[in-house]
Amino acid sequence: MSLGAGQGRFRLFPSPRSSLKDQHRAARQRQPSTLARARGSCLRSSSSKLAQLTLEQILEHLDNLRLNLTNTKQNFFSQTPILQALQHVQASCDEAHKMKFSDLFSLAEEYEDSSTKPPKSRRKATLSSPRSRKNAAQPANNEEESASSSASEEEDTKPKPAKRKRKGSSAVGSDTAGAWSGGVAGAGGGPWRWRRWRRCWRWCCCSGCCARTSGPTWRSRRGRRGAGGGRAAAGGSLAARFLRAAREAPGRPFLRAAAGAEPYGGAARRVARVANALRGRPLAGGALGPGTTVGLLVGNEPRFVWGWLGLAALGARPAFLGTALRPAALRHCLRACGARALLVADDLFAAVEPILPSLQEDDIVVWVLGAGPYPPGVVALQELLDAASDELEPEDVWQPEDMNDTCLYIFTSGTTGLPKAARVSHLKSIMCLSFYELVGASSRDVVYLALPLYHMAGSLLGIVGCIGIGATCVLKEKFSASQFWDDCRAEGVTVFQYIGELCRYLVNQPQRPGEREHGLRLAVGSGLRPDVWRSFLQRFGAIRIVETYGMTEGNVTLFNYTGTPGAVGRSSFIYKLFSPFEIVRYDVTEGAPVRDAAGRCIRVGTGETGLLIAPVTPRTPFLGYAGSRELSEQKLLRGVFAEGDTYFSTGDLMEQDAAQFVRFRDRTGDTYRWKGENVATTEVAEALVAHESLQEATVYGVTVPGHEGRAGMAALVLRPGCRLDGPALYRHVEQLLPPYAWPRFLRLQERLAMTETFKQQKVRLAQEGFDPARVPDPLFLLDETTKAYVPLGPALWEGVLEGRLRI
Repeated sequence: MSLGAGQGRFRLFPSPRSSLKDQHRAARQRQPSTLARARGSCLRSSSSKLAQLTLEQILEHLDNLRLNLTNTKQNFFSQTPILQALQHVQASCDEAHKMKFSDLFSLAEEYEDSSTKPPKSRRKATLSSPRSRKNAAQPANNEEESASSSASEEEDTKPKPAKRKRKGSSAVGSDTAGAWSGGVAGAGGGPWRWRRWRRCWRWCCCSGCCARTSGPTWRSRRGRRGAGGGRAAAGGSLAARFLRAAREAPGRPFLRAAAGAEPYGGAARRVARVANALRGRPLAGGALGPGTTVGLLVGNEPRFVWGWLGLAALGARPAFLGTALRPAALRHCLRACGARALLVADDLFAAVEPILPSLQEDDIVVWVLGAGPYPPGVVALQELLDAASDELEPEDVWQPEDMNDTCLYIFTSGTTGLPKAARVSHLKSIMCLSFYELVGASSRDVVYLALPLYHMAGSLLGIVGCIGIGATCVLKEKFSASQFWDDCRAEGVTVFQYIGELCRYLVNQPQRPGEREHGLRLAVGSGLRPDVWRSFLQRFGAIRIVETYGMTEGNVTLFNYTGTPGAVGRSSFIYKLFSPFEIVRYDVTEGAPVRDAAGRCIRVGTGETGLLIAPVTPRTPFLGYAGSRELSEQKLLRGVFAEGDTYFSTGDLMEQDAAQFVRFRDRTGDTYRWKGENVATTEVAEALVAHESLQEATVYGVTVPGHEGRAGMAALVLRPGCRLDGPALYRHVEQLLPPYAWPRFLRLQERLAMTETFKQQKVRLAQEGFDPARVPDPLFLLDETTKAYVPLGPALWEGVLEGRLRI
């Protein structure tokens, strides 16, 4: 199918000064009748939607789409609305905008060439960008020009000169810049260069094939693309990508940690020692090899990376274990993922020693990164590591046959029960190589990382993201708010990967001179509250913030590419063609989506809170959890909008406003119902911390005898030097919240209990309730008679139980 009307040319609209709607109407009239018949009413509907958009919105959508293409370009460029959007750019924009989207024009040329397939001598460029017109007569003498589609027979038939690597770029970054996970919403914003985007788009096109293909077919496709050879070997695994980057830039700084700095070349040698020391190690009933699951229990230090990539080079599947796990939970995690061995750091061996007998019963071998001595049956690896070779040839690195196979396991936080082992595919790990490039980082950046490596944000986004662009990572064992800015200045940090709680810690620190004297230019992460967002920028300067949303096991990801406080992403009908998701009505009481008389889910309206779900398809798969099928089935919804469809339930409540910004509202388990109304804990917490005396707040629902639903309760931390003023706080919540959302109980704490991933421990707080005999902290009760929060003692507690006090 050609790109446009007439003789296969992509025509422009008649006049840049005519209205957008008239231009779209004219474009549709020029579409071939065969195309109109093939597309039918669906595309006519899409075209009418496009006609209602302003030129600014169209440009924003195109900028967004660069980051989302996970389908083949044939499917992409056959979409009529997208072609019409490109027509608008050609007809209505200045040269600067045309240059910005020249990569799209080049890809459209390639699509037309591949779809019409005329003889090479008659092949013409029907949609040319200013850049491609400028370089049409120049020989392809560098990486970008040799990657461009040919516009003449001479360029198609002549052998190309050797490609020249762009100065300062990582081979991994240039080869893997593409979509992150199953669907990345636009990161936009900033002077993105068209060359970088062309690499992103081509990788996305390739990843679309990889996601649906395995075995020899996948390998042959990669071979034809020239990505390193005939077998999947050509860099199909994360370990192979890392080792290739290290060979090309061995002296580039990679990790800076408390133990010292390590360049890429030195890191590769340490990874090789781990792989060679463990290669063929005996296990119960066999030896370590491809598909073997090995638990990895190491803290935030370089040895985590050496162990992870060393195991991956052998084809083993690392299972990242939390360093705060208690013995019972640790044994559960090892059983859940089917581990046959455990690789543990010497400083964490004390957590393993109590369960050694049970591990031996389960035939789990224990290897320690240390010299020993250790109890019988435990293998000390230090001597083996010292004797192992520090070289690892490409042919010695295992490669996956199917990119959708399990690459590693990452455990859920376990805030509502025992942790579950989420499967992460090889494809998803490879996609994470492009994370930092998508948000605007480069090889010149120094990334500050204090997030736990055993979770996706720290390992796949932080470490793998740095590998993808060849950046330097400053790895901290723990986050220190008081030392953060000093560390940034000392290390030359330019990028900060955050969790929202870390930014709140920084904002709550006492002000110090020189807080704006730093080189930090970009902060990227998730969970940043709007009030903290604004305070962070006001206090620390003009730092670009990119808020993201995603889940380890999920198949939907959003980026707030506009810098709008409080939003996790922005939707559009064009974006949903490539990263589909829906927000449906949710019944908090029943704990399930609302369905109509036909049993189908109901989409929410603008400004209405609902459950975020995403379709499970070959392009956006859900690999589920290790263990019983029921664990994965709990996350799936079936028959959502049609018979036989399947959607992944994120468990997150979202809202989409009139401007199509998507905002996180609450977790389904955190939202509670009181007086017939749903209460979002995040909304109440934001209102509370707006009071001048409160520094932190976490809100949850508690059961009250004799009452339906759950009453609101808040655990509070006061600012230094402040006290709780009951009448003043009552007036504050009365002004900001509806009556049903007022917290009925307060609990004062010196600090809020957090998980290792900086999540508030609401489940434990809710279980402890508001009984003064059980709770050691000061408690307060909302008294509507006196219009104040008053101390909750035994007498008032008895009144609540007996129903004498109105709640």
